[in-house]
Amino acid sequence: MEKGNITIREERISSEEYIDFLKRTDLGSQYPKERFYERIPKLVSNVSISLVARNEEGIAVGVLFGLTDFCYWLYVTDLGVDRNYERQGIASRLMKTAHKLAGGEKDIAVYLIANENAVPFYKKLGMKYSDDVMQYNHIEWTEWTVE
Repeated sequence: MEKGNITIREERISSEEYIDFLKRTDLGSQYPKERFYERIPKLVSNVSISLVARNEEGIAVGVLFGLTDFCYWLYVTDLGVDRNYERQGIASRLMKTAHKLAGGEKDIAVYLIANENAVPFYKKLGMKYSDDVMQYNHIEWTEWTVE
């Protein structure tokens, strides 16, 4: 559904607006239920890169959060698009903008954990599976959907 021009800006979104955005995406299922409302304010405040795509009415229709050293790597923690705005190139534009902000294709390697439904999108961007990522994960994790 096209609702005018989409503008992407580097900005800090409030936790309340981000939670509202999550309700309109499939991204919210990536978070554990444990202490969700306590943790989201930390997330939106502490990411290195915070990009928000807004429609003409100023409503957030896409968000990308990333952690980077602005020298060698970018880890995309969150990338989501409002269900009504999917397949309009917003996620691709967010990824390209984040990559550029972090330092550009020639210097910055991009990493992320992809939802299985998003794998074709990331492959289309030229991303590949990696064997060299390690994990330490002992956190409480109850799956749920932000509603």
